[in-house]
Amino acid sequence: MNTAAGSDPYRVIAHPMRSRILAHLRLHGGSTSAELARALGTHTGATSYHVRVLESAGLVEDTGLGNAKTRVWALVDESDDTDDANAGDALEFLDDADAEDARWLEHDFITHVSERAHAWVDEQDAWPYVWQDECRAFDSPVLVSEEQMSALRSEMEALLARYRRAGAGTPGARRVAVTVVPLPLPNVT
Repeated sequence: MNTAAGSDPYRVIAHPMRSRILAHLRLHGGSTSAELARALGTHTGATSYHVRVLESAGLVEDTGLGNAKTRVWALVDESDDTDDANAGDALEFLDDADAEDARWLEHDFITHVSERAHAWVDEQDAWPYVWQDECRAFDSPVLVSEEQMSALRSEMEALLARYRRAGAGTPGARRVAVTVVPLPLPNVT
């Protein structure tokens, strides 16, 4: 996670508004504080404050695309957008407070994904059939060892990286949130 020296990344992003701002920028690209406030159902003053906290931590930056009154904010490095979702990768190396913040981020991430999925189910009828068909939820149980799970995750990340900007310049291309949540199942005897 790219953060300013001396800032605790978990403390910075373990806040509901800041985690939502990061998620919105990751999914929708650059936005002004006013656009973020509308999307997140808050007011511009609060949004501006939290964006500046994220900026001071090195997580968002002014793109320079705004004007004297408005600034367009974007993630510092959109190609590295897996860090927030992988907050639990090294929990064993965190102190108790940071581990608690990382766990909160994972819960918030899952809650946000669930909200987006419910919204999609409610609005999908307004989309062309091919989008409805291709964007349906599914799961696929697999039987893997720890090493195979690591390889599977790496392959999924590589596949998603290849498609990250595959539709650039293609008429009708849309940003799609692809969520991967591997869930170990209990052993059944």
